[in-house]
Amino acid sequence: MKRRDLLKYFSTIPVMGVLVGSLWPSFRASATPTAVGNTNLFEALGIRPIINARGTMTYLSGSLMTPEVMQAINATAHDFANMHEVMDKVGEKIAELLQCEAAMVTSGAACALTLGTAAAMTGMDEEKMKQLPHLPGPPKEVIIQKSHRYVFDQAVRSAGIQFVEVEGPEEMEKAINENTVMALFFNGAFSWYGIPDSISHEKFVEIAKKHKVASFIDAAADVPPAENLFKYQKMGFDMVTFSGGKMIRGPQSAGLLFGRKDLIEAAKRNFSPYESPIGRSMKVNKEEIFGMYVALKTYLEKDHAKEWDEWVAQTKRIASLVNPVPSVNSEMQVPEGPANVFPGLHISWDQGKVKITPGEVAEALRSGTPSIEIGSGDEGLRVAVVTLRPDQVDIVGQRIKEVLEQALA
Repeated sequence: MKRRDLLKYFSTIPVMGVLVGSLWPSFRASATPTAVGNTNLFEALGIRPIINARGTMTYLSGSLMTPEVMQAINATAHDFANMHEVMDKVGEKIAELLQCEAAMVTSGAACALTLGTAAAMTGMDEEKMKQLPHLPGPPKEVIIQKSHRYVFDQAVRSAGIQFVEVEGPEEMEKAINENTVMALFFNGAFSWYGIPDSISHEKFVEIAKKHKVASFIDAAADVPPAENLFKYQKMGFDMVTFSGGKMIRGPQSAGLLFGRKDLIEAAKRNFSPYESPIGRSMKVNKEEIFGMYVALKTYLEKDHAKEWDEWVAQTKRIASLVNPVPSVNSEMQVPEGPANVFPGLHISWDQGKVKITPGEVAEALRSGTPSIEIGSGDEGLRVAVVTLRPDQVDIVGQRIKEVLEQALA
C-alpha cells in the first residue's frame, strides 16, 4: 500500500467510528476495522478476537474505547507537542470537569497509586525524588486497614514505603507517627472480600487531616455511578484515582489522579516527561492523554439512566434465550458496591438434569467459535452485559443455550 493511500485509510477511521456509534446509541462501541489495507491483524498474527461477557478485566483488554476517544487519538497523532504543556493543560481541563483543584492523566490507576505515594513522600523536593524508592532514614509508612490489603498495594510499596495495618479508628490514631506519609483507603475492599470497613470513609479522612497526613482513595473500578467521581473528593480525600480503561471507556493504559493541587503537582514532578524520577518508566503518550480527557467528558455527558435501562434489557434478552432449557433459572443481579455496580445476569441449572458444570460451560464457550469469555462459579454463570456490543447479546445467549442443551440428560 502506498503511503498516501495508507494515510487516506486512517483518516477515515474517526468518521467510521462516529457513524457506527450513531447506529448503536446504547453502546457507542468502537467498531474500528482491525485491518490495515487488506490485512486483518488479528488473523495475520494468530490472535482470536474475544466476545467479552466477563467484564472490564485488564487481561481481557479492559473495555472498548468510544468512537469519540478514537477520534481524539487519531486527531492528535500527527503532530508533536511539549509533553509538559500537554500534561498541564489537559490536567486543568480534567480538573474543571471533576470540580477539583488539580488532575493528571497517569498510565492506569496502578501508576496513580505509585505517583500519589511518591508525591506524599517527596513533595517538591527534587533531591528526595532522585532517591526514591530508598529515602535515607527510617522507612516511610502508609496506614491501611487490615482488610484493605490487596494485590495492587504493590504499586504503593514500589515507591519505597512499608504498610502499617490497623483495625478501627483508635488503632489508626495510635499508628500515626513522624514516619507516616500517607493513609490509603481501598474503596473496593467490601466488594472484594465482603468484610465491612473497620473505619468509615469519613472517620478515615478526619483522622488523616487531624494529623496532617495525606489521604488517598483507590476507587479504580467504582463508576458507575458517575457521582462517585465527585463523592470522595467531597468527603475530603486529598487524592483520588480511577481507572480510565473500565467504564469510563478511555484508553486501557490510562488512569486519573486528582485532588489537592500541591500533591498533584508533586506527582507530576515524579512522572515522565521528567527524565529520572520513579515514574519515568510509566509514561503515557500524548494521544492517550487527549483520549482520556475526551473519554471523561463523554462519560459525564452521557444519559446514564438510559444506558442502565439498555443494560437491563440486555440481561432480559439473554435470559429469554436460555430459560427455555429445562431447569435453567436466570436472575438479574446488581452488586451492592462500591465496585462494578451495574446489572449482570446469573444463570444456574439443575446439574442432575443438565449434566455440565459452570466451569465446563465457561471452557466450552472460551474454546468455541466465536470465543466467549464469561464468569463462572460453583453456583452458575455470571454474564456481564456492559462489555457486550449490541450485536453480541444474542450470540452469547444462543451459545450458552446450545452448550446447556447439549448436556441435557
